[in-house]
Amino acid sequence: MKILTVIVSYNALRWDLRCIECLRSSEVATDVLVVDNASSDGSPEAIRKRFPEVRLIESRENLGFGAANNIGLRIAVEEDYDFVYLLNQDAWIEPDTLRLLLNRAGGGFDLLSPVQRSRNGELDPNFRRKCSRALRGRKEGCAEVNFVMAAHWLLSRKAILSVGGFSPAFRQYGEDDNYIDRLHFHGLRAAVVCEASAIHDRAERRCTKEQKMRLKCISVPVQISDPGNCLAASIALQPLRLLAMAVKNASCVPLRYLWEMKKALPGLVELRKESEKKGAFL
Repeated sequence: MKILTVIVSYNALRWDLRCIECLRSSEVATDVLVVDNASSDGSPEAIRKRFPEVRLIESRENLGFGAANNIGLRIAVEEDYDFVYLLNQDAWIEPDTLRLLLNRAGGGFDLLSPVQRSRNGELDPNFRRKCSRALRGRKEGCAEVNFVMAAHWLLSRKAILSVGGFSPAFRQYGEDDNYIDRLHFHGLRAAVVCEASAIHDRAERRCTKEQKMRLKCISVPVQISDPGNCLAASIALQPLRLLAMAVKNASCVPLRYLWEMKKALPGLVELRKESEKKGAFL
């Protein structure tokens, strides 16, 4: 069984070494590919020096999360890997994480995630909000979810060949929402493996009020880009959603985003059509 772990790196020297080091302790061996998005903090040099076994691809520009991961997904298809593990640069696995995930692979789910925890051991806040209801009262087995963050994803070859790569519509944030929407469009399912655990270390991140508001606005292109939704209804309803966000939060950010969406809409529609194809964006 061949497994490729793909890590997208950008100025992540404080995380990268621990992120990669954890893979050396994994009970299941995995090849490692780091796609670096033109870092300037010396992380590529540090990775080459400390981890000579890691395949390192250095981009001349910051491609964004999705496009950089697509490089790894293409390599996995071309080189006949059975699974790809997408691992955030600010995340790490436990020694048994991959083994526990692989034990549940092939049970009708083609995207699996461990329980995602913060550095202090508590549930990651976003994971708790999105997934805790599905896990309630369960300590083992697979809990099917409608969404789980891409900080820790085990993708089967079937999923990659069916869904393809991340959509260029989303450079940063929203790409994992869209990927799972397309996973469901192709009749595949996602789940959290309750007995598996891993860390997502983002405690030091701080967002301004405007940044938080923009993150909420990303739900609009996500809805429009979902091939499982009625396109006409999505286009008609999303401006109303943005107006409601503006009123509810007393913010002009959704109104500015509405103008951006008007200009981006033709491209979103084309990318949505492309995303319906098997192996899209690879």
